[in-house]
Amino acid sequence: MADLEPTSFEALEEELKQFKDEKEQIRKLIGRIGGGENTKGDHIINIVFIVIIIALFGSSAAHYLFGFKIPIPPQFSIEIGLLLVSIKIILMMHMQTKLAHFQFWILNSIEFRLNDISKRMRKIEKNTDKE
Repeated sequence: MADLEPTSFEALEEELKQFKDEKEQIRKLIGRIGGGENTKGDHIINIVFIVIIIALFGSSAAHYLFGFKIPIPPQFSIEIGLLLVSIKIILMMHMQTKLAHFQFWILNSIEFRLNDISKRMRKIEKNTDKE
């Protein structure tokens, strides 16, 4: 292995540098898609869901506990709140499924690249062993 040409080491170092750069790009891309970073739109949607659900449940509780009159029937407001919670859970499951599919695709392409690099390494080792 010590007999490897400097150009082989340089090529391997360059390949490793490219791999590390691609790995960092993939990490950032997965973070943007949903692996860690939430967009401003996601925060707004979450806040809107929370505010509406709290308002619906709060108005229903105020009707039953304190006798306040509300414009919609209390049971209907609870049902709307449950519907909104269900919709939010379905959206979260959908986003998680999209993320899992994307991560699988990325990992599959990384595996393909690693196999390609491994084949190159074996070929270089065979060439150096022959010399």
